[in-house]
Amino acid sequence: MTATPAWPPRSLPRLFVEQPLAADHAVLLEGKPAHYLANVLRLGEGAELLLFDGASGEWRASIEAAAKKRLVLRVTEQVRAAETLPPLTLAFAMIKRAPVEWLVEKATELGVARLQPVVTQRTVVERFNPERLRAIAIEAAEQCGRTRLPEIGEPVKLAALLGVHEGALLFADETGGAPMASVLVPGPATILIGPEGGFTPDERTAILGAGAVGVGLGPRILRAETAALAAVSLYMAGAGDWR
Repeated sequence: MTATPAWPPRSLPRLFVEQPLAADHAVLLEGKPAHYLANVLRLGEGAELLLFDGASGEWRASIEAAAKKRLVLRVTEQVRAAETLPPLTLAFAMIKRAPVEWLVEKATELGVARLQPVVTQRTVVERFNPERLRAIAIEAAEQCGRTRLPEIGEPVKLAALLGVHEGALLFADETGGAPMASVLVPGPATILIGPEGGFTPDERTAILGAGAVGVGLGPRILRAETAALAAVSLYMAGAGDWR
């Protein structure tokens, strides 16, 4: 699935491309993005737009040649260097498709560097579609101004995650936990969110045994996807790029 280019009103169209970008490079654009720019927005030769490739920052480009299903773009100059993302992984128990897609979109907008699906005892297992989730992340990055895409990992079992996570491990503890601001430390971090119904007692014991710190997310019971975005927001405000 190819994402539809998105951008804020009254600004240049902004598009992710797979090709590495550099000044004076030509970029061939085909398929849905080319159709959208040429036939929906009716952009023709000379029209300007912004491009990013997920690695080299953001670049200004112009349409050099236009057809109904094919555009040739000419990269002119770099307008922003690649962003530095907080080293934050959001590890989330796999839930139903629509909430997961919403979670991926919003976590991308909030600046999460890596998204890691996790299989737990209460996981609602559905078919994992990495191409679909990547397309959602691309569209969100186009809209929000990110220059790097989040990495999306293949699903792993909870025990495997506990054995390989890097840096601090923070988990949303529905039995009550410390305020997020009181446990933040510099360096990489992983936020772990459980499934609908929460972690089982055995899983909670294993999580604590792995050195995780439980954090509280307020007095109300939150849906899994709501808890994930609440935790990420608190992290970004305290240790991320919202400081």
